[in-house]
Amino acid sequence: MMRETSALSACKDSVRAFLAANFYVGDVAGLNDDSSLIDQGIIDSTGVLEVVGFIEQTFGIAVDDCELLPENLDTIQGIAAYVMRKQHEPAPTGALVRVT
Repeated sequence: MMRETSALSACKDSVRAFLAANFYVGDVAGLNDDSSLIDQGIIDSTGVLEVVGFIEQTFGIAVDDCELLPENLDTIQGIAAYVMRKQHEPAPTGALVRVT
């Protein structure tokens, strides 16, 4: 449990740093984990796509179109929880593996 809490905290820190580096965030310290990034004007629809790209590159997961939901991508807490869930999903059975 402690390891999961630490991983979640590290993920939130990474997301917060990405947002601060790539979007206008007036007060990074005041950016709460559960504040809506869209409602605060930090990200817009294009920004969501940038966040998705960040998630895929940084955490090595694929974001499916059906997962582009506010509960997954509108808050730092939501993004971190989504990443943790995706990283702990079992690999699909019967998936093709390319060997080069």
